[in-house]
Amino acid sequence: MEGKASLLDNMIGVGDMVLLEPLSEDSFLENLKKRFDHNEIYTYIGSVVISVNPYRSLPIYTPEKVEEYRNRNFYELSPHIYALADEAYRSLRDQDKDQCILITGESGAGKTEASKLVMSYVAAVCGKGQEVNKVKEQLLQSNPVLEAFGNAKTVRNDNSSRFGKYMDIEFDFKGDPLGGVISNYLLEKSRVVKQPRGERNFHVFYQLLSGASDETLKKLKLDRDVSKYNYLCLDSASVSGVDDAANFRTVRNAMQIVGFMEDEVQSVLQLVAAVLKLGNIEFKPESRSNGLDESRVKDKNDLKEMCELLGIEQSVLERAFSYRTVEAKSEKVSTTLNVAQAYYARDALAKNLYSRLFSWMVTRINGSIKAQAKTRHKVMGVLDIYGFEIFESFLSSHLCCLDHQEGDNSFEQFIINYCNEKLQQIFIELTLREEQEEYIREGIEWTNIEYFNNAVICDLMENNQNGILAMLDEECLRPGTVTDETFLDKLNTICAEHQHFESRLSKNSKFLTDHSLPHNCFRIQHYAGKVLYRVEGFVDKNNDLLYRDLSQAMYKANHNLIKQLFPEGSPAKINLKRPPTAGFQFKASVGTLMRNLQTKNPNYIRCIKPNDKKASHIFTESLVCHQVRYLGLMENVRVRRAGYAFRQAYEACLERYKMLCKKTWPHWKGPARQGVEVLMADLKVPPEEYSYGRSKIFIRNPRTLFFLEERRRQCLQDLAALIQKIYRGWKCRRQFLLMKKSQVVVAAWYRRYAQEKKYKKIKHATTVMQSYARGWQARKLLRQLKHQKRCEEAATTIAAYWHGTQARRELRRLKEEARRKHAVAVIWAYWQGLKVRREYRKFFRANAGRKIYNFTVQRIIQKYFLNLRKNLPSMSPIDKSWPTRPYSFLDGVHTELRRIFHLWRCKKYRSQFTEEKKAVYEEKLEASELFKDKKALYPSSVSQSFKGDYLEINKNPKYQKLHSAVDEKVLLADTISKINRANGKGTPRIFLLTKKSVVLADQKTGQVKASVPLLDLASVSVSKQSDGFFALKLKEGSASAVKGDFLLSSERLIEIITKLYRLSAANAERVPLSVDISDEFLVQFKNDKVCVKFIQGSPRNGNSASCKRKNNRLLEVSVPSTP
Repeated sequence: MEGKASLLDNMIGVGDMVLLEPLSEDSFLENLKKRFDHNEIYTYIGSVVISVNPYRSLPIYTPEKVEEYRNRNFYELSPHIYALADEAYRSLRDQDKDQCILITGESGAGKTEASKLVMSYVAAVCGKGQEVNKVKEQLLQSNPVLEAFGNAKTVRNDNSSRFGKYMDIEFDFKGDPLGGVISNYLLEKSRVVKQPRGERNFHVFYQLLSGASDETLKKLKLDRDVSKYNYLCLDSASVSGVDDAANFRTVRNAMQIVGFMEDEVQSVLQLVAAVLKLGNIEFKPESRSNGLDESRVKDKNDLKEMCELLGIEQSVLERAFSYRTVEAKSEKVSTTLNVAQAYYARDALAKNLYSRLFSWMVTRINGSIKAQAKTRHKVMGVLDIYGFEIFESFLSSHLCCLDHQEGDNSFEQFIINYCNEKLQQIFIELTLREEQEEYIREGIEWTNIEYFNNAVICDLMENNQNGILAMLDEECLRPGTVTDETFLDKLNTICAEHQHFESRLSKNSKFLTDHSLPHNCFRIQHYAGKVLYRVEGFVDKNNDLLYRDLSQAMYKANHNLIKQLFPEGSPAKINLKRPPTAGFQFKASVGTLMRNLQTKNPNYIRCIKPNDKKASHIFTESLVCHQVRYLGLMENVRVRRAGYAFRQAYEACLERYKMLCKKTWPHWKGPARQGVEVLMADLKVPPEEYSYGRSKIFIRNPRTLFFLEERRRQCLQDLAALIQKIYRGWKCRRQFLLMKKSQVVVAAWYRRYAQEKKYKKIKHATTVMQSYARGWQARKLLRQLKHQKRCEEAATTIAAYWHGTQARRELRRLKEEARRKHAVAVIWAYWQGLKVRREYRKFFRANAGRKIYNFTVQRIIQKYFLNLRKNLPSMSPIDKSWPTRPYSFLDGVHTELRRIFHLWRCKKYRSQFTEEKKAVYEEKLEASELFKDKKALYPSSVSQSFKGDYLEINKNPKYQKLHSAVDEKVLLADTISKINRANGKGTPRIFLLTKKSVVLADQKTGQVKASVPLLDLASVSVSKQSDGFFALKLKEGSASAVKGDFLLSSERLIEIITKLYRLSAANAERVPLSVDISDEFLVQFKNDKVCVKFIQGSPRNGNSASCKRKNNRLLEVSVPSTP
């Protein structure tokens, strides 16, 4: 039996709409609602996944779920987006088929979340490793960046994608990701300057104002108050549940992971701030002498701050807002702009600036995440694009409340629906092709499937001669007066007879009295239904013009990124040809996308929004029905069911239904196909209801499948009853045998217990009798032994008394003899002592003074040492304290002990030094010998530690290129100033010192400007003042001396020259570097010698020294006076 429940087991509703019976729109919606109410948000239509947004978190995306769907058949488990992602990934990895996943649906349906789930699943199941994880992290972190700049809060969705995104993820032969390429389509740049009521501008504006630090906002000249910016909608500035400040930190971190450098991030933020400032620029009319109105900027403060951010001259941009220059061949005509035209120019610049910034960011991300290997890659594409859009003029039950103007379908909805028509066309073609290929592969006869081909609608919109887009481009390029009305007249003339085009003013008389069709509108019968388009704004939006004066003003900006965004503003690239229209560009990009999709195996995810309130557990049938229609889901089911509704491999079919036939149950010995044939024949299923393929059985009608499932369910119930009967009989027999075995064991134990008790009783009686007999024999033997012992003790006692008497007599004799001898010895000792004392008195009187003196001196010295031990100073070598001497005769000893103690504690202090610290102190000692009492800057350097690498060149990715250019270990890296002899001004340079050379590099690019071997250095010259100027003098005739000596300036002059001197002194091949300290010295610049003179005065830079050129032979350095 199966270990896991399949798609058909324990279904809530029908998991695959192809099996829905009967099939109608009502049953379709009822099945969706039933599954949605039970938290089953995914449903299949064959291989297509329908996803209903639950508007809440569900516990179905855990790591356990990922492992559950990993390497499983598509229909093996219940419907899930992971099943489709796994099927696509395994087809790419194992069958070497490029894949694409198309995610469609209206705003708020969950397209962005679906694409994230697909990418997170692929990232979870592919390989591991440091490089692979880095690539996966960059691919995943590109989403927050693009969402911040391309998503916005709308009335339908708090995180609505306002652009189409297609990402190609590239894999190697193992299935590990190598990189990716992102394509973006039709950013809704009109949102930058105007948002509908209840909606917001793009997220990045609010995130910047909420999350940036006060210092950053000050640099960008911004205020945290959203109400101060005209481009930001006030009624929905904050979104509940959204932390813009936290999201800003997330975006900054994601940009760093993706590969944005810090200066690039700052440039991007400056452009975002410039867009906000641009929206605050307002104009006022001003009459000229010729009677024409001219526009002028009201308050120039915002204009000034914007120009400072972008490095543009204020006068240049102000003129671009007031005048327009038209070029025709060799003629230039300058015309003034009125207030309305100035506001149009301002908004056009804001939209172009933001949209070009977004496109640049996509290109920059592609540069970071693209695959590095040149070999062929496997590709999985993920398309997250806007769904079919219908805005109705009058309020509709399935759309959010918009006013009349905002509810009209305009140019944006037209090209969005054009894209969806193309996607529907390729969807039908690829679905039918997939069906046909499977029938041919399985040897099933192919029958033609009737379906609506929307190619006629696509031709109406994109035909190069008579298509609506072609006529719109032709009208935009036509000389003379061009308006939306003239464009509509052209449509009415050319498209009037088209069966899918309707207009009130066309020649077709049946629409003349259609009051639902206004005069300034036309209607197209799309595959998803009729859509009414208002022509107002079609021409302007298709032109998407930006005045050439504004492009040229932007190109003049002193900002690298701005120059990249407006290349047409370059005077060298003046092109009088009109730029391509928005419709032409979008049509070309859609064509490229379609060709790309046709080369890949498609996988579809259709996202549906259950309600407009963004609330969980609410299923609005009218809204869902509308989406089902324009997504073409019913058409999809009919196409899928037009052939065979269900197909399954013979092995899986036999394993599932083998219990329905006695011949196949429980085990079938032959081939699986023969088993299925026997099974179907035994069940008497009509032959026209199924067909046999090479590896699968094809079932035509869902009723046949449900018949098999019902028979299987009944059979499973019978099998369950049989299993229960056998199990209960086995359980009763087991209980009986256990009780029987227990009775035998209990009886055996009882008989053993009775015999053991009887044996113990007999044994106890025998033991008592034996103890009495043995006691009588023992007492008899004891009496005999006691009598014998008393006799022996009596004899021993008499002998002992006799021996004692003899011993005491002998003892008394010996004591008496000893007393006599002791008395003689005492008397002799007293006599000898008397003689000795008499002699000692004579000796003591002669030597008593010397002995007393020596004793006194010894006690004084002992006391001195004890006091010295208690009052010893600290172990610090710089502690000069020492206890005072108590007596003058100890002066020499006192001084010597102080010297010895100081030497000892210095040795102890030195023993604690590491090798690095010893080297630092040696450098400090060398600096003292070179500069002490010679250079006024030296005392301030004593307390500063010599770090060497101040730029952290090994760790900082900014200097990675420079670090790779230097082969040796860098001993010192710092930023210095290189003095220009022409004007005395300093240029920032990176100063690198290695064991063999000195390297100067550009601070911004890291490019090496000069590299001087240490052997070519002749001497170093510095002044006696507190400045940081020094000159590196090169040996005459050396290769490095061609451009002359180097005059440099650094705050760490002492450390630089000390390290140079130590390196030269350590080289046995050359004489140590000469260090000249003088307030006036010569510097060789190419062929001229220039005198550098140092004077004390008031420099221009405040407290720092400044250099000024006096003449061709003299540079004068002003050094502030030392107090």
